[in-house]
Amino acid sequence: MQEQPIPDRLKISPFLVFYLIMSMQIGIGVLGYQRIIALKAGYDAWMSILFAGGCIHVIVWMMYKIGDTVDGDIVTAHKYIAGNFFGKVLSSIFIGYFTLYSLTVIRTFIEVIQVWMFPEMSTFWFAFGFMILCVYIIFGGFRTVVGLAFFGLVLPAYLLLTFGWAIKFANFYNLLPLLDHSIKELLTASYYMSLTFIGFEIILFFYPFIKEPKKSQKWAHLAVLTTTLIYTVLAIITFAYFAEEQLAKQIWATLAMWKIVEMPFVERFEYIGIANWNLIILPNVCISVWIASRLIKRIMNVRQKIGVFFIVGAVLVLINFLDTREKINMLNDYIGKMGFAFTFIYIPMLFAAVMIAKKVKKKKGKKR
Repeated sequence: MQEQPIPDRLKISPFLVFYLIMSMQIGIGVLGYQRIIALKAGYDAWMSILFAGGCIHVIVWMMYKIGDTVDGDIVTAHKYIAGNFFGKVLSSIFIGYFTLYSLTVIRTFIEVIQVWMFPEMSTFWFAFGFMILCVYIIFGGFRTVVGLAFFGLVLPAYLLLTFGWAIKFANFYNLLPLLDHSIKELLTASYYMSLTFIGFEIILFFYPFIKEPKKSQKWAHLAVLTTTLIYTVLAIITFAYFAEEQLAKQIWATLAMWKIVEMPFVERFEYIGIANWNLIILPNVCISVWIASRLIKRIMNVRQKIGVFFIVGAVLVLINFLDTREKINMLNDYIGKMGFAFTFIYIPMLFAAVMIAKKVKKKKGKKR
């Protein structure tokens, strides 16, 4: 059965890809990635961020090449190389991936609220209210989700200015001496940084919804570049603010730096920051649930709304089992490794398979 093309009224302008990718890459990981990479490569770890960002540009190029070749999303690509049945089997794996991704984001954010603000807050009821809001947004359609990604990035952007307070107390000599760690340590830090960067792979899932997708490629690369620079600058400020021994004890270094922000009208700015982060992670969850439900629609031929209820129900059931710090850490570690395997191992393999299939089909076409 031939797939129906996406109507133009449901498509988005190429420049909006910038906001979609950045809104997925900047999420809950920003609050504490500095400690993780510093444990692996010390204060040379900012170089690892730049290296990881550079590698992502190559993967983005591969994804656009895949989308352009098959003229569709990852489901189309799987059918292109493996046929209808096995293509759907391969695609169905990503329903679980994006369900777990949304679960990880919301549960980690709830943990931050419980540790910093309301220790007695109910995990389930906060998640229930949050997911109801997500359902409402997703039912508005893909363009509504994209609009949320835009506002979820633009409205809290002022938070970047608040790190100016930390610069006043920073000692940039902390970063010296440069290149004090081995290549292996820097690459290990790049690996852990790439776990924070995951989210850009959504290109493969909404590619058919972009008007003139080739024009959006520059915006995708610009989004990755901007995110890389934000992460790098924030890491350098953090390294200059904390001594290495101090940073090793800070699970959420970004929140710890907000403690020194002083304003006449607010005493505990980290509360403002955490409240704003609610708007930042909302697109993370909405986009993930939209992708998972879209895959259900494509693979199982059911209405996307049914898929949304299925994903949301699964998240609300699973979140009750994540009741300890160890379990949340394990989930974060698990989804990070899955994301790394998908973006840096599976996508290059898929790219190679699509290019080979393209050549084989061309030869068959010539013989006929």
